[in-house]
Amino acid sequence: MDELLERATAQRYASWFRALADPTRVQIVEYLARHARPMSVGEIVAAVGLAQSTVSQHLKILTEVRFVLVDPVGTARHYRINDACVGCFPSAADVVMGRPAPHPNGAC
Repeated sequence: MDELLERATAQRYASWFRALADPTRVQIVEYLARHARPMSVGEIVAAVGLAQSTVSQHLKILTEVRFVLVDPVGTARHYRINDACVGCFPSAADVVMGRPAPHPNGAC
């Protein structure tokens, strides 16, 4: 019988997939990745058109899995994409679908 994916790796990948299981979070990740700079919550709110509290909740989930990083700026917080983590996501999808990881490394 073939071996299963290691449990710890499966749990990490599952947390990533859960974080992206909402279309607004996918939009936020894509928006931050495309703009490639730290952004205030207000900028993100303006882009997605939702209430600040809703956007903040989505950002909290994305920061927990480290797709998004937080930079304190005075009393404010700016959010930016975590290129290292997002770079690993295609590998996670490849592995789960039974394909070899395109760039295996332990950075994620």
